[in-house]
Amino acid sequence: MIKLFPHQERCLLATKGRTRTAYFWDMGLGKTFIASEKAKELNKPVLVICPKSKIRDWVEHFKQNYDLSVTVINYEKIWRRPEYLAWTDFTLILDESSLIKNEAAKRTKYILDLQPANVILLSGTPTGGKYEELWSQCRLLGWNISKKLFDEHYIITETIDVGGFPIKKVVGYRNIDRLKQKLRQYGAVFMKTEDVFDLPEKVEIVTPIAATKEYRQFKRERYLALDHAELVGDTSLKQLLYERQLCGQYNKNKIAALIDLFSSTNDRMIIFYNFIAEFEFIKTLTERPISYINGAETDLANYETCSDSITLVQYQAGAMGHNLQLSNIIVYFTLPLSSALFEQSKKRIHRIGQTKTCFYYYLLTEKSVEEKILNVLRQRKDFTDALFKEAGD
Repeated sequence: MIKLFPHQERCLLATKGRTRTAYFWDMGLGKTFIASEKAKELNKPVLVICPKSKIRDWVEHFKQNYDLSVTVINYEKIWRRPEYLAWTDFTLILDESSLIKNEAAKRTKYILDLQPANVILLSGTPTGGKYEELWSQCRLLGWNISKKLFDEHYIITETIDVGGFPIKKVVGYRNIDRLKQKLRQYGAVFMKTEDVFDLPEKVEIVTPIAATKEYRQFKRERYLALDHAELVGDTSLKQLLYERQLCGQYNKNKIAALIDLFSSTNDRMIIFYNFIAEFEFIKTLTERPISYINGAETDLANYETCSDSITLVQYQAGAMGHNLQLSNIIVYFTLPLSSALFEQSKKRIHRIGQTKTCFYYYLLTEKSVEEKILNVLRQRKDFTDALFKEAGD
């Protein structure tokens, strides 16, 4: 029998009788447990759509604790299964529901075409700091508002010229208190960890890293010839990609700083990175035991058994859903572009069960695109935090 925490019992009682609800809870508060107990109350067959890395967890959770008919599938496969479009009398659970933020994506269109009797949304970062990405989740909660009307009421845009084409750019938001009220009216329950538990202190340490002459040259000329590759920033996306890489595995100053961190402590350490080349390079810099979570595979054996292990985690594969609180140190070798992944990554160690102060080291290349990225990530966190406050706060 599942034993719920008091905050879970209160929320289950507050949403009793609702057929559509969203538990927008901070990471580590037990969204899996509250969703499965809600599904038990609704007493229908269950379709869980979740990230690939969490399929096994959901299957085992329901198998061990509930006598319900449950199907678990990941977001990458769901839109390829037309048979679910014929289902009607079932409960839909979307784990990490922020993954349907793009209303034009095939999986989002498919999920909006489903016909569930009940809907349970779960996310610790429902917007990633972008309110325009809430619309799909609002529709699933039963708020029948068009995308055009949603944008007109809550999103501020301006039109800019890009290569002769007019493009709308989001520059701000309006009527936020009303947006919060509507979300709660349609069953959204917001909760932060600090409202429930006293977790250890978080300490953020920004380590400034000098930019290399190669970075400065590429930024100026949008071209750089390396021994093994040519970097040509002939589009804005390529320029951004190569600037990020020149701040990472191509920055000898950052590599030296990372090696210094390795030698400064023998405690378990989590390192977040973006690119495969970073993973291949970083693991050659130390003789300490290595574990990893990436798009190809996961191996946490050394993390679990070796107190001096280093665990390399790729954002897309490991920022969500993994419990890594045996460690209290995270190093950001490079930064993601997604605020949701960034905020979720912090919660891998700062969660229930953590007893030590958590340290976050940002290896930040000075006067580079990394400084801009960090500023944007922090701004989006402010927008996300604002959603979790009661209207009028």
